[in-house]
Order: sequence, then structure tokens, then C-alpha cells
Amino acid sequence: MVKRVLGSLAVALLLCAPAASAQAKPIKSKEPVADGRTLSQWIADLKATSPQTRNAAAYEIAGMGPAASSAVPALIEALDDPSAAVRFPVTVALLEIGPAAKAAVPRLQQMMAEEINDEIAASARRALKQIDPSAVPATE
Repeated sequence: MVKRVLGSLAVALLLCAPAASAQAKPIKSKEPVADGRTLSQWIADLKATSPQTRNAAAYEIAGMGPAASSAVPALIEALDDPSAAVRFPVTVALLEIGPAAKAAVPRLQQMMAEEINDEIAASARRALKQIDPSAVPATE
């Protein structure tokens, strides 16, 4: 009886071993990854409660450069973040994405004119120069 139970247990373990090893393999993702997290995860963090989390997400997306172009709609939305500590790295992320962030041009132009934080307005201007130099208004 003990041999039969042990034999059944051994067979069960052998059958489960391939399934367990298959689960341990990392999932290959086609989206860019930074700091062990996918672009989609960083995009989700742009809406986190904590401004520090939103700030970190914007900087991580910036580090992905043009590969993060699918984040542009979320970044445009984040340009309206109440925290300057979030708006600034969002402009940096758009700058790093470059021409693929062309959808952000109207909002960046608006920020140049209306942003009360001079550093953020200047960063919006730098982003515009990288995205579409012709969209930068001439200096007075």
C-alpha cells in the first residue's frame, strides 16, 4: 500500500514538473522594458495617486526614448498634472520620444504661453524643438 501511494506521488510530481518549469519562464514582451517593468505598466503609473510615482513613471518613459511612442496620449494627458514635479519630466519624455510625439505639439505650444513655472515652459519649448522645430514660435 505504501509503495502504491509513493508511486502515485512520484508520477504526480513528474507530471507537474514540466508545467511548473513552463510557468517559471519569463514572458517575452514586444514592448520596451525599463527597470523590469513594461511600458504599459509605467503608463499606468502616470495616473497613480502619489506624485512621486507619477514622476518616476515619466522619467522611466523618457529613458525609453522613441520606443515609448505609444505612451504619447497618456503623456499629453499628464501635461495637465497638478504637480510641477510631474509636468516637467513629462515634457522631458516627449522630448526624448521626438518626432513620434507630434500629437503633443498643440498642448506644448499652449504650455509655453500659459505655464506659470518658467522651467516647465522652457522644457516645453525644448521638447517642441526636438519634436517639430517649425512649431516653435519665434522669440521676441
